[in-house]
This record gives sequence, structure tokens and C-alpha cells, in this order.
Amino acid sequence: MKKSKYIWKYPENPVFSEEFTELLNEKNISPLVGKLLWQRGIQTSEQLALFLTPSIEALHDPFLIYEMDKAIERIQQAVEQGERILVYGDYDADGITSTTVMKEAVELIGGEVDYFLPNRFIHGYGPNLSVFKEKIESGIQLIITVDNGVAGHEAVNYAKEQGIDVIITDHHELPEILPDALAVIHPKHPKGDYPFGDLAGVGVAFKVASALLGETPTEFFDLVAIGTIADLVSLTGENRMLVQMGLKMIQSGDRIGLDALIHSAGLKKEEISEENIGFAIGPRLNALGRLGEAAPGVELMTTFDEDEALSIAKFIEEKNTERKKIVETITEEAFTLLDLKSSIHVLAQKGWHEGVLGIVAGRIMQETGKPTIVLTIDENGSTAKGSGRSVSALNMYDALNEKRELFTHFGGHHMAAGMTLPVENIDVLKEQLIHYIEKNAIDLSQGQELQIDEVLTIEETTLSFINQLKLLAPFGTDNPMPNFSYKKVDAIQVRQIGAQQDHLKLQITDGSASLDVIAFQMGKDAKEFAENRCNIAGKLSINEWNGNKKPQLMAEDYSIEDIQLFDLRGKANQQQDIPEKNTLFVYFQKESVKLLKTDIGNMLYYESSGQLLSETNGMTIEQLVIVDCPDELDDIKQLIEGVNVNRIYLLGLSTDEAYLNGTGSREQFSKLYSLIRKQGTLDVRYKLDTVSNYLQIQEKLLIFMIQVFFDLGFVTIEDGILRNVDTPENHPLTESEVYQKRLKKIKVEEFLLYSDRKVLLSWLLNEEEE
Repeated sequence: MKKSKYIWKYPENPVFSEEFTELLNEKNISPLVGKLLWQRGIQTSEQLALFLTPSIEALHDPFLIYEMDKAIERIQQAVEQGERILVYGDYDADGITSTTVMKEAVELIGGEVDYFLPNRFIHGYGPNLSVFKEKIESGIQLIITVDNGVAGHEAVNYAKEQGIDVIITDHHELPEILPDALAVIHPKHPKGDYPFGDLAGVGVAFKVASALLGETPTEFFDLVAIGTIADLVSLTGENRMLVQMGLKMIQSGDRIGLDALIHSAGLKKEEISEENIGFAIGPRLNALGRLGEAAPGVELMTTFDEDEALSIAKFIEEKNTERKKIVETITEEAFTLLDLKSSIHVLAQKGWHEGVLGIVAGRIMQETGKPTIVLTIDENGSTAKGSGRSVSALNMYDALNEKRELFTHFGGHHMAAGMTLPVENIDVLKEQLIHYIEKNAIDLSQGQELQIDEVLTIEETTLSFINQLKLLAPFGTDNPMPNFSYKKVDAIQVRQIGAQQDHLKLQITDGSASLDVIAFQMGKDAKEFAENRCNIAGKLSINEWNGNKKPQLMAEDYSIEDIQLFDLRGKANQQQDIPEKNTLFVYFQKESVKLLKTDIGNMLYYESSGQLLSETNGMTIEQLVIVDCPDELDDIKQLIEGVNVNRIYLLGLSTDEAYLNGTGSREQFSKLYSLIRKQGTLDVRYKLDTVSNYLQIQEKLLIFMIQVFFDLGFVTIEDGILRNVDTPENHPLTESEVYQKRLKKIKVEEFLLYSDRKVLLSWLLNEEEE
């Protein structure tokens, strides 16, 4: 039995309206895909049309955003009067694309524009007072923020005192009191009523550009798609339409810098997808701000010089490679500091790069399933700064907000947070978080949720079905790529792949059909899958190789409901693979303990089946290790029935190897008896190997034969010296209890050590055929 890593959540089965069913038939959409559409709120012909075929006409009027008219009027005035305008952006992918959109839009109506992207290590996030002072002193007369500003009270107030107007365009959470700017352009402005509140920073900038130019600037769709996907905002409603149109523009457009970045990332422009943006383009742009200056990102997106574009793209590629190495190094170091018993991880160390700590925290959280905060300590050893990532069960913002006094700076939301605090507060922070979890009875043992959209059969998993799933794309926040599960399927052809054998390639089958599966980062689980019936869940894709296309499951998680039998017979070198935690080792022959490769604490030896059953009945253990063979097969079966166990490891070690050596032939017994009669005495303590070599009888078999003679009274043994009995009673060998016990043991070993694994498992679980 193997528990899933995540909690699988299944949706309720919807009941389609007749109208929707007819609509699916009309559009030739399969009922399975229709179910996914319905579950995502697409339930009418109007909604379906808008979902499948976005149009510029369906985009909302930018002037519906509160104070948009006021902002546009001021920008137009600045352009008409030749004022110098500053676009103040942010250092991530959304900030880079927002800055580019706003800069190019103002330039299109003749404006004189400078831009500035803060350095996260020098200026921090949002409007920086010293930068505002410097820019105003240099002659800037209007400041437009993009992707930031709603928390910039100090800098905005200073600008106003100097007679400089500030227009804020932002999408982040609004504080109770807004800065005293000329206009705050925000889709969720408390005085506004814009139909869609989840625009990214670049989406808000695009709306300003649309209002400023008096038409929808389709040339910016590519930038809007990148910023929207990279910022993980909701990919529904207007964002979905913007991204759909943006992806098409990227595939066919001619933005020189973006083409160079796509090429350097090893992607095909004509096949670009939201997945490519999220996992390749976005991280490369983000790498700039994580490690230093983000301005090269704007330079890349605005250049008309191919050589410059190639040069900047190469520079970004180098930064991204550097970022990856830093992440890997810190992640490895952080894992060595983990206390796996703790309900939450708070890790801090000098020298860790501040710009990547959120990524590291996310990786540790995913691997351990526990909320994680990763902090870097400054050179003075006085201040710690970093990021946290949480699981769905714990609202990290609420947990941290309860002890806000511990922080110098703090902000975040349910799943993530950023913070600065004195070093002496780190241990207190961990203690307070553990207390918060205990006080609120938050169960972190259940893991994160994995939403399963549908349970499929392998037969239903066709190329046609997977192709229809593309109707739901682009995938992202609030419109995730669907997960499908397969229940009680057999895993076959399991093999580890990858340079470090980190991944798995296998097939699942239900007896009538099979499906290829790739399981990344599950290489260590190869033995779990092998020959076991499992439940498995993941995302579907199409694997194309040499022109052949096949459905493929990209596994996210799996579980095994039945008791598992791990067959380690004849594999003594794999004893180290047995987990020692909550494991019981059972052996039936005293000598067997000598055959174990490692010292194990939790071991039990049973002299009788009665003792075995009484001491183990009702016991709950995770792993049961059957070290050797009992005298009676039924002892093992009753043991399994009496304990609560999930996993059985069968070593099947044998000290005397009864099945292999047998009972000895009449000729062998005759030779031994003749030698005993002739010699009178034999030293069987120290000279047994000599006797074995002389008689050409394997030593373990020889010991058994001597025991039979002793049992029948043919010999005596005292202090290791065997003596012949001159006139013993005549008995057939088969009358010996030792001989009879040997016959039973041979049958036990034959079945237990040489039966097929599936036969053994069926027998243990009482599933054998009647």
C-alpha cells in the first residue's frame, strides 16, 4: 500500500442542459471535453463562442476603469507641451513588459519618454523616494508607474510636493488608503466598476495604451501575453482573450528582440505556447531582476537592431544559467538543514542570494509538503531577508500577520510571502508558526490537493480526445491543464531513465489496452510500481517520434491500494532498500539473523506459531520483513492476517537451504554410515569440513544427515564428538522427526522461495483460485 502524495479531489458529475448537449453535438465536441467546459463555467452558446473564438470587439472599454479619462488627458497634455515623462516599472517579467507597452504607447503619440526599472537589492519594490528625487531633479515632469505604485505613499507625496503629477497603473492588492496621486488606474479601484478585475500589470498598461491611442494596439498583444502568463494571474475572461491573441501574434509577429529570446531558449516560434512562456520565456526575463538590473529586458523588447537583440538575448541566457546554478546550490544546502520532524521549515544562512529564495522555498515546499521560509542573513549577521511558500492548508499571510511585530517589512498572500526581520527573531518566528499551526489544529499531514477533472479508461484516452483538450487552452491560473486519473491499472515495463536515473518510463494497462507514462522525479519509486496495480493521475500529452503519434500520460501522483509485496529473494544486496522506520523484521530460525547485512533494532524471533500469533495480533506496522522461512507455511499467512500492514518485504533467507540440498540420497547416507562405523568417532565440531570433502557431500546437507542419525539413535554426540552406536535399533530414515521436518521445510522453501511473485501475493491475500 502506498499513499498518494496529494489529496485527490474529484468534481461532482454535472447534469448538462439540453441546450448545452445540442451545442456540443453541433460543435462536434466530445462529452468528456464538454464536461470539462461545463465545470469551468462555460455553459451557454455565448460563453462557448467567447471562450473558443476571442475577438478584439469582446475586450472591455478601457474608459470603464476609474479615472482613466483623467490619466489620458494628463498624458496627452504632457505630450502636447513637450514634457519629459518617466515610466517607472518593476523588475519582473510583468514589469518589463508593462514598461515596454507604456513606453512605446506614449512614444506613438509623440511623447518624450524615459523609463526606470528598480534594482530589487538597491531600491526594493515599488516607488523609491531617492529615485523619484533624482529623476525629478533631472527634469522629469510626469511619472507613470506600471505594475506597482499603490503602496508608494512616501515617494508619491514627495512628487506632489514638488509639483510633479504621478499616474499610478497597478494591479496588486489595494491598501485601505491609496497614494495621493493624480490618478490611480486599477481594475479593482473601490470607486470603479470595471468588468474584469484580474488584469496583470501589463494588462492595465495595455488598457491605458488602448485609451491613449483611441484603438486596440494589437502590436502589443505579444507583450501582454508574456506578462500575463508570467505573473500567474487568472487566465479567464479578458486575460484569456488577451493571451490567446498574444500567442498567435508571437507565432507570426516580428518583434526582433522577442524572436532572439525565443531562439536562444531553443524554442520554435511557430509552436510557442503558454507552457513555453511560463517555463522558458518568463523565467529568463525574471532572471534579470533576480540577479541584478532588469532594464536589458526592456532594451531587448524595444530594439530594432538584430545584432543588439542577439547580444542581449545571449546575456539573458547567461543570467538564466547563472540563476539556475545558484538555485541548485542553495537548494542542496537548504535540504541539509531540514528538520524533517518539524511541521514547518524556517531556514536561514549567510551568503544565500536573495533573488532566488522564493524559488528555493517553493522547491522545498513541493518536496516535503510543508510550508517553507528561506532567508539570507546579511554580512553583519543582523538582518534576515527572504521568502516563504505555503501549502493550501495554511494561509501563510494570516499566520505571519499575527506576529507582524517580528518583521521589519512583511507582505504576501495565502500561498506566499516576503519578509525582512532581525536575525534574533528567526527562532521566535519558527516557534510562533508551529504554535499557530497547533492552536488552529491545521493538519499538514494530508498534503496539498490535486484536482482530478475526470476518471478515464485507457480506451477513452485517444489522440482525438487529447487534441480536443486544446480547446481549453491556454492553460494557467483558474484554468489549469486538466488532470486525469486511471484506477486499478497494472504498471508494466517500468524502467528508470535520465542521466541520474531520476525519472521513470512505464506503461499502464487494464488488460485490453495500454498507455505510455512518463513520471518525472519518480525514479526512486521504480520498485513501488513494479508489478503492482495502482491508481495514477496526471496530464495528457501526445508523444511524437519519427512521425508516429501516441497518447502519453505525464504522471503527477500515484497510489497503491493493495498490500505490496517486495520480492527480495536472492537479492541480499538490496537489504539496505528496506525502510527501517515503523518496520518489523520477523525470523523463524535463530541462525538466520547472521545472514542479515545490517544491524536492525526492531527484530522479533518466534520459537512457536503460538507465540508468533499472540505477540503480533492487532499490531499496526508500515513494513513487515519476512527474513526466512517458517516450518509451516500457514504461520506466515496467519501473521499477515493478524497484523495491520501495508508493505511486505520477502527476503526468504535460508541457513540450511533445504530445498536446494534435499534430504540426501540412500547412497550418501550409506557412505556416511560406513565412515562412522569404520572410524568409530568423528570430530564434527572442528573437522566437519574435512568429512564433507572426503564424502563429497555438501556441508549443510551433511549436518542434516548427522542430525537424522542422532535422532534415530544411530550415533551419539557429546562435546562435538560423534560416536558410533554399536547395536542400534533398526529404523527407516523416514521415521526420524528431523527427517519429516526436513520434508516439510523443503515444501515450504519450494513454495516460498521459488513461486512466482503474483502467486505468492494471491496466496498471502487469500486470492488464490478455489
